[in-house]
Amino acid sequence: MNTLQSISIIAVIALVTMALRFLPFVIFGGNRRTPALISYLGRVLPYAIIGMLVVYCFKNVSFLTRPFGIPEIIAGGIVVILHAWKSNTLLSILTGTAAYMVLIQLIH
Repeated sequence: MNTLQSISIIAVIALVTMALRFLPFVIFGGNRRTPALISYLGRVLPYAIIGMLVVYCFKNVSFLTRPFGIPEIIAGGIVVILHAWKSNTLLSILTGTAAYMVLIQLIH
């Protein structure tokens, strides 16, 4: 791949990304009222995405073989408790991930 082709690919990706970022402001900006469907999706999608992430994180956990999902359950519990206590998503995710990484090394 030559340099011009690489620059062209990066430019197209940048333009598409910018267009996708600006599109909601163009469509719903100004004095226009946000449609009910968009408001509804804004309320329910974060919870649906979190639910999908939880399913994805626990999908390959074997509760019947050693270590019986203990690192995953403890790390998940840490995320839930820390988020309920501090209401800080980034802190909860980072701490849960770090706890999982430590537990996976200690328990396996």
